[in-house]
Amino acid sequence: MKTKYIDFITQTFVFPNEEFNLEGNDLTFHDVNLMELVQKFGAPLRFTYLPKISDNISKSKRWFTNAMKKLNYKGKYHYCYCTKSSHFKYVLDEVLENKVHIETSSAFDIDIVESLKKEQKIDANTFILCNGFKRDLYISNIARLINNGHQNCIPILDNYAELTLLENEINLPFKVGIRIASEEEPKFEFYTSRLGIGYKNIVGFYNQQIKDNPKVELKMLHFFINTGIRDTSYYWNELLKCLKVYVKLKKICPTLDSLNIGGGFPIKNSLAFDFDYEYLVEEIINQIQLTCSEAEIPVPDIYTEFGSFTVGESGGIIYEVLYQKQQNDREKWNIINSSFITTLPDTWAINKRFMMFPLNRWNDDYERILLGGLTCDSDDYYNSEQHLNAVYLPKYNHEKPLYIGFFNTGAYQENIGGYGGLQHCLIPNPKHIIIQKNKKGEHTIHLNKHQQTNKDFLNILGYELA
Repeated sequence: MKTKYIDFITQTFVFPNEEFNLEGNDLTFHDVNLMELVQKFGAPLRFTYLPKISDNISKSKRWFTNAMKKLNYKGKYHYCYCTKSSHFKYVLDEVLENKVHIETSSAFDIDIVESLKKEQKIDANTFILCNGFKRDLYISNIARLINNGHQNCIPILDNYAELTLLENEINLPFKVGIRIASEEEPKFEFYTSRLGIGYKNIVGFYNQQIKDNPKVELKMLHFFINTGIRDTSYYWNELLKCLKVYVKLKKICPTLDSLNIGGGFPIKNSLAFDFDYEYLVEEIINQIQLTCSEAEIPVPDIYTEFGSFTVGESGGIIYEVLYQKQQNDREKWNIINSSFITTLPDTWAINKRFMMFPLNRWNDDYERILLGGLTCDSDDYYNSEQHLNAVYLPKYNHEKPLYIGFFNTGAYQENIGGYGGLQHCLIPNPKHIIIQKNKKGEHTIHLNKHQQTNKDFLNILGYELA
């Protein structure tokens, strides 16, 4: 009878794969032995595997390039990184090694852009697409960037008032985009996105405020839906509605030459993940080309804004199982040495699933368990009811420490969790390491940030150490 954890995995999934394998009894991630990281740095431990960022950017560029070549599509493809997924400098440095563009969402993003320009990570050819609702400081920072000569900064208008605000502060002729307020999925609590301008109002807005305005040039139409890019009737319906607006605008606006289809490519959340990116990309390009051909207009250049897809699969976090509590006949709780609420906030905020495996003891018998965090909050847990699948791990043994890892956590978790700031129940941020590859293809590892200390918390709270 096969009762070992390794049997459970190999009978259920394809294992090993390009990301995960075993080295003896220990799990490896892209050939990095994770137990060796624990032995060197301890746990809890957050890590970022930077090569995966470049790998995913390269994949997307290849999918779009191949589809355009196959369909003889005459437009260009531009990959933009959505900074709100992770603003950290080490992420942006890796992203920009791939000669891509930037999408921003707030005023301080522009300060980051200017810092990167100063370091020559960004140049005049880099498109800066400015999304989001624009308050005064965001407007001023966009204006400063354009006034200082960055003509490829394109503010995407979210509402009617933003155009006038931009005109008042920008001294030069400038380009803009318009964001479509797409209809939300039927199960949403509201019908239309709060972001952007309604389908039926865009042409009128262009005619009234942009068409005869010598200072403003409409370059881009922006389309995005919250569910992301999926092969669903909802997605295709919204894309076709967007294309109808593009056709109407293009026929009266010769400067319009770009369609931004936003982002939302999914990332892996289990070993069973199966998504045909190539098919979906080709069908998107095909639908755009068919629509433009029927309307007898040139095809647009295509922009995407990938955030989670860019950085999500580069991240992971490691915990130690501290203790097991048998709470009743059926429920065994494995308590980790950190908190899901503070380190993986998406697991409780939106019930998001991440890939989860033990780092060691793969040849031990396994059991079904619930995972609990250290805080006194009832929502600090990760289990089958919340995440649609049972959690199985090697059986708890207080004499044989067990370490577990959550993977593909690189998008949003640090930002939402308040990296370096106050944490729920004063649970400290874990130590954080960065893994890179040198020119010889060898892994290099360095400590990016120490685990928070009592002094860090007390300073934020306004106390003095005794």
